[in-house]
Amino acid sequence: MTKTIIHLDLDTFFVSVERLQNSRLNNKPVIIGGMSDRGVVSSCSYEARRYGIHSAMPMRMAKQLCKDATFIRGDMEAYSKYSDIVTSIIAERAPLYEKASIDEHYLDLTGMDRFFGCMKWSHELRQRIIEESGLPISFGLSVNKTISKIATGEAKPNGELQINAPAVQPFLNPLSIRKIPGLGQKSYNLLRSMGVEKIETLKDIPPFMMQKVLGKNGITLWRKANGKDNTPVIQYFERKSISTERTFDRDTADMRYLEELIVHMVEKLAFDLRKQQKLTASITIKIKYSNFDTHTMQKRIPYTSFDHVLIDIGKELLNRLYTRRMMIRLIGVKLSHLITGAQQLNLFEDTPEQVNLYLAMDRVRKRFGSHAIRRAAGME
Repeated sequence: MTKTIIHLDLDTFFVSVERLQNSRLNNKPVIIGGMSDRGVVSSCSYEARRYGIHSAMPMRMAKQLCKDATFIRGDMEAYSKYSDIVTSIIAERAPLYEKASIDEHYLDLTGMDRFFGCMKWSHELRQRIIEESGLPISFGLSVNKTISKIATGEAKPNGELQINAPAVQPFLNPLSIRKIPGLGQKSYNLLRSMGVEKIETLKDIPPFMMQKVLGKNGITLWRKANGKDNTPVIQYFERKSISTERTFDRDTADMRYLEELIVHMVEKLAFDLRKQQKLTASITIKIKYSNFDTHTMQKRIPYTSFDHVLIDIGKELLNRLYTRRMMIRLIGVKLSHLITGAQQLNLFEDTPEQVNLYLAMDRVRKRFGSHAIRRAAGME
């Protein structure tokens, strides 16, 4: 049976969320990412792309290319909120869906044509997402993940495109090989040096030659160029960990500052846990030295979502991990082995007053934002 796969992609997602919250950003070049010299562009508006700006570009270069753009650090809390809104709309209606990233979903609609047209159903779903979230979204509908994703790229901005099975190769042939998902910069440069520019040329290269030049990935790219992709849509499950990292503008060995940062990072993650009604049974601390050596240390703990428990363990792990007395470039915290559940009182340590204090602080944060109330030890 020929499959029917739809790929949904929120257009310039981070920028669109910022514009929902501030309409003055509409129709203006907007760039979101790290503000330091080491920062990179996470997302940018179509207006900014006209200046040659793209994601993963160093922020320093983006500022040189478009000095009049509005630069925003970004708010992952808001982006996660709107991502969850879109996911919930899809989950209510789709028979099988996969959340591929914060702004992308794949849906398997195979067999639904027997009841009603898949294109009509997809169009109605897209309109529902736009109406309920306020966000622009595009989709591609075709026979597999690869063709659907490429079709979405051609449908943007804020459009929809269906590629039926007989039209797959005529659709692919004139496109640049850059359009193929999973084609990295090195592979692209190598293929261009061989004179391969269009997908039509790539599909006609003998597969044994592609394997010789690019290994197993060469066969994968050849199959995609020929419109073949058997990758299934994998049922979405909730993630099993949450994490955060901080890369410093200047490398540091200030232990007091590092401990304060651990407090701040753990406090925010623990609040996210409680907001999602999750508990963690493991905390991991990660540090990257100035020479880029990376080290981690993990500790299993009783299930909790209380940051006063996690903070003490986080600082303990940091002190055990930081042994080389070398400058540190990056520090990170990860909470894993997550389960759904409510915090249980520790009869020897926790008190009803302490639980009530957490509830009160979380109510303030939910109303005014996660930074509305914070521990003094975590104030940077």
